[in-house]
Amino acid sequence: MRTVQDGDGKTYLLLKRSDSEWLIRDPETDQETYRPPADLEMLDEESPLSVAAKAVSQPLRRVLTAVRTERSLGLLLELERDGPLSVRAMLDRFEYCESDLHGQLAEFRAAGLIEERRVTGERGYGTTETASDALETLEA
Repeated sequence: MRTVQDGDGKTYLLLKRSDSEWLIRDPETDQETYRPPADLEMLDEESPLSVAAKAVSQPLRRVLTAVRTERSLGLLLELERDGPLSVRAMLDRFEYCESDLHGQLAEFRAAGLIEERRVTGERGYGTTETASDALETLEA
């Protein structure tokens, strides 16, 4: 499997190729079509598996790549359900040491899943719309 791009910049997965036509699949719709090779360009810089992952919504992909353990998934779910929460409240409530909590929160922030908020005058965090959308899908 290879990654190809059409003239409009849309990426596809190349499934089969012959001299006259290539079978490609749109990773977002899963639709397969035959196109002339002249209409497509090979892309070496984008992994076919990364392109295939685009079948999953962008918010859900963010959660799946940022959440590596059940514990971190639980933290994100609790922030969604009961948040925003202050850092102090999270340290009291969850089984995280301070450095582990800050490390996990930093990963969530980098993924765009949480944002800093003031909670009862203290620094805290709440989930973003991206996280909310993804968690809603996971819980369904």
